[in-house]
Amino acid sequence: MSQTGTKTGTYTVADIEKVVTRVRADLMMIADSTGGWTPAETQNYAHDIEALAKAGYLRKVDVTLLDDGEEVYATQFLITTSASGWTSSRPGGVRWPRVGTPYLRIVLFYNDSYTSAARETMKSKLKIGWSPTNADTTHAGLSSSGGRDYASNSYGIQRLDWAA
Repeated sequence: MSQTGTKTGTYTVADIEKVVTRVRADLMMIADSTGGWTPAETQNYAHDIEALAKAGYLRKVDVTLLDDGEEVYATQFLITTSASGWTSSRPGGVRWPRVGTPYLRIVLFYNDSYTSAARETMKSKLKIGWSPTNADTTHAGLSSSGGRDYASNSYGIQRLDWAA
C-alpha cells in the first residue's frame, strides 16, 4: 500500500524578518567589498526587500556587479514558502572583488499579486523609486559558483551565486 500527500508549512512575519536579515547581511558584505553602494543605499534596498517580502509580493532579487558594463559577479535570492526541512546557512561565503568602475545593479521580480493597486499601496512604504527594466539577469557569461539557503519554518530564500 502506498500513500501520497502534500506537506504544507507555515511561517510568520518573524520568520520573514529572520530570513531577510541574512539577505541584508549579504547585501552589506557585497556593498562593502565592492564599494558599489553606500551603507545608506544598502539599508534602503534591504528595507524595500523586507517590506515587499512581508507583503507577499516578492519572487526574486537579482544583484549584479558590473565593471565598465561587464558582469563580474551575480547573486539571485529566490523566495519560497515551502522551505520546511531546509537547513539555514549563515550569510556570506563569497567576497566580491573591488573593480575599477563598480556598478551594483539590483533588480526585483514580483509575483502576480503585485497589481497596480498593490503598487500604489506599497509606494509610500518603500524607500526606493523602483522602475521597470529590461536588464538581462540570466548571467550567461558567468559560471555558477554555489549558493546558500536561508530558512525559518516554511519561509525561505535560496541564494544562487555566479562568478566570472
